[in-house]
Amino acid sequence: MHGLVRQTSRLSWCLSAARIHTSPVQHAFWEREKKSGYKTKLPEPSKKELIINGFRDLKEEIKLWRQEVKEKLESDPILVFRPGETDIVFDFKAPDVLDKWTVTSDSDHGEGKSNATLELSAAGAGLFHGEVSSQHTKDGVIKRTGYANIRTKRVRKSFKRETTYDWTQYNMLVLKVRGDGRSYMINLHTEGYFDLMWNDIYHYVLYTRGGPHWQIAKIPFSKFFLASKGRIQDRQNAIQLNCVTHFGFSVAAKKGMDGPFGLEIDYVGVEFDPNHREEFAYEMYKTPKYIVAT
Repeated sequence: MHGLVRQTSRLSWCLSAARIHTSPVQHAFWEREKKSGYKTKLPEPSKKELIINGFRDLKEEIKLWRQEVKEKLESDPILVFRPGETDIVFDFKAPDVLDKWTVTSDSDHGEGKSNATLELSAAGAGLFHGEVSSQHTKDGVIKRTGYANIRTKRVRKSFKRETTYDWTQYNMLVLKVRGDGRSYMINLHTEGYFDLMWNDIYHYVLYTRGGPHWQIAKIPFSKFFLASKGRIQDRQNAIQLNCVTHFGFSVAAKKGMDGPFGLEIDYVGVEFDPNHREEFAYEMYKTPKYIVAT
């Protein structure tokens, strides 16, 4: 009898727990809530809006799914990864390409006075420009600021499925840019599932010459180093090229480099160079567990 009571109470607890929601679950398609454990309050649409938006999104998702199937059937691994040829990943030819990028600066978070914009240039390329300022908010907390950043939105498959870029067959990052003489930071995000890995980014510097001429920069993936929240990690490792979630550029107002900036981007691609055989360019330090920069 007591065992039956315990089972009944356990069942009632499970049913009540199943009704507890820490994030909205009414979506047209299922999407993983990234911060579900933090009880983020989000507005929930009505049933009518869900039905209307669902049918509207369904057409676009089916079209994207057909494109995925077509690419899968037509792709040939022998012909796709040809040495010396650049496969373009990002360009600015499509009419809605600007919607796939996110622009941020310190002023968006109330930390500084920098501003940035991403728009199409007269040459049909992407123009990342604005002004960076090292003047920060006098609140006694913020000590340094002055940055602007652009990055791509999370790559997705059809029906809102998150995925990653798979560049394992390549060893070079190729960029055709036209800069202003500043140094820009290239960011390859490898955002993990757990919050400890949300800020894992691999960096390398892009040096621009300035002037009216385009430059093509080829950077080996072995040169990228790991950082988290702006801090270079003691325990380094080569980037996993099948785990890249975002790509972006950053510019900062360090060493008195306040003022306007401008970086024009024609395309960003990847390439396989058979002459480059370096796996990782930096020393691998052995450190005790949990005694590393975070």
